[in-house]
Amino acid sequence: MNPRLSATALVALLACGAANVAAAAAPQAAVQAAPVRVGPAQLTTATQLRKALAKYRGQVIVLNFWATWCTPCLREIPDVLALEQELSPRGLKLLGVSMNEPAELASVVEPFRRQYFPAFTTYLRNEPDMDSIASVVDAAWNEILPTTWVLGRDGKVVAKIQGRKTRDEFRLLFEAALRP
Repeated sequence: MNPRLSATALVALLACGAANVAAAAAPQAAVQAAPVRVGPAQLTTATQLRKALAKYRGQVIVLNFWATWCTPCLREIPDVLALEQELSPRGLKLLGVSMNEPAELASVVEPFRRQYFPAFTTYLRNEPDMDSIASVVDAAWNEILPTTWVLGRDGKVVAKIQGRKTRDEFRLLFEAALRP
């Protein structure tokens, strides 16, 4: 094999990989179409998250754990945002919890959310570890991101989704939870 050709091929592959990562981290087209803007991301403790969830009791809550460094998270957020916009008249509410480090609120999470997902109601964990905040809905959470829980109108978990899913897969679960 020609070593010069191999080096060229390696550079090309690396460039393609970098382009894919950049595309995942900047899902601009889906986000810019969102007509709604929400308030800035806020730090939240487990106790505060329980209160936030209680505030929406009576609605179907989609609780999405994500992070700015999680490519599958960034790819699914536009889909769950679009479904929230479509299904909110039927009582669907999307809440995100970033699992970035708490110190990254102003420097990373909020600028990122504001630029790419301005309609995404987001909290940032203010707990020393991820398990503390996850225990609000799932004491056995295994730290897989993204993880999405669907909570019924009574506040109980009716579905747990781990790993990236398609819009259609989310739609089936959300619509099932919205049925009377």
